[in-house]
Parts: sequence; C-alpha cells; structure tokens
Amino acid sequence: MKYDGILFDLDGTLWNATDAIRISWNMAVKNFSELKDRELTGEELKGVMGLPMNEIAKKLFPALNSDKQLEVLEKCCEVENNYLAEHGGILYPELKETLEYLCRSYKLFIVSNGQSGYIQSFLKAHDLKKYFSDFQNWGDNKVSKGENNKLIIARNNLEKAIYVGDTKGDALSAQTAGIPFVFARYGFGDVDKYDYVIDSFSELKNIF
Repeated sequence: MKYDGILFDLDGTLWNATDAIRISWNMAVKNFSELKDRELTGEELKGVMGLPMNEIAKKLFPALNSDKQLEVLEKCCEVENNYLAEHGGILYPELKETLEYLCRSYKLFIVSNGQSGYIQSFLKAHDLKKYFSDFQNWGDNKVSKGENNKLIIARNNLEKAIYVGDTKGDALSAQTAGIPFVFARYGFGDVDKYDYVIDSFSELKNIF
C-alpha cells in the first residue's frame, strides 16, 4: 500500500489500560466526599472508552454539576497519568514487534481522545517513543479526533495517511479526515463500515 503515514487510536487499539485506569480513578474519587462510596467498574470504563474526557465525566458522574464534574475529572486525570506512566497497561500481542516492522517503511502516529499527558504515559511506561513520529491528545486542544487527524496530517506533511481504530468514533474521525479506516475488531467497539479489518494487531503486517 502506498501510504506515508499510519495514525493509531490508543485505547482498544494499541493497549488495554482499563484495569489500571479503574484503579487510578478509584484512588482519585476518594478525594471527594460526594463520591466516597463510588466504586467505578471496568465495565463502566469500557463503555466510555474513546469518548472525549468531558463526555466521560458526564456519563460517570451525572449527579454532580458540570463544575464539580470538571474538578473530579482533573483529579482523575492527574492520578491516572502518574499511575499509568509507572505501571502501564496491557499491550496487545506482538505490538512491539509489529511496530518495529511498520516503522521501517511508514511514519507512525497516535491520535487519542485522552487528556493531556495520556499518550506520553503510554509511551513512557512501555518505552515506545522511538516508534512514533508525532502524537496528539484531545486534552491539548479540545477538538474532535477527526480534526486532530487533520492536524497530524498537516503538521507532518502526509499525502496519503490511514487510521487504525476500534470504535465508530474512530471510523468517523477517519471519514472526517478523508482517509481510509482499519477496524481493529479485537478492541472495545463495533464498526459497520471500514476499508480493512484486523482481528489481531500483528495482522497489520498483511495490510502494509
């Protein structure tokens, strides 16, 4: 395939950090008296993976007003980034080997709906920075993933990019950026329309 850049979603595509996020967020919410009995579950977190962080806060803490939701969210993100940078998450099988293979011929990027510092925690915990040319967190500019795809493409002068993700939101972000979409069916979401589909990360070698 004549692509010059591969853009990746993070959660459900490169790793599964649900359990680590659950632990860190439950540590964070204990700082708020309104949430002292709140215990977040892995299933709840899987249900909101891929959404912008402000939407996640609304879904997980609906009883709080918007200002308090933002305060809780900021604390959760702070604790989460520190926890993930130290403990990491679960990388999908053959991730490093496949990234090593892909980066020989393509520039690799990450575009995530996570908070500022989220992608950096992933890269630090698993020593993966060397494989990626650039990345963009939603928390850095608060714009949609589709617009951040465009930003990465423009910033890196890409002429033919492609996006790899696991949710309908990821598919929409590729459509918004006018690029093909690879559906990572092993992840968290269910997608109807895609250009390619993989059932394991290593299957990217068959596409590229």
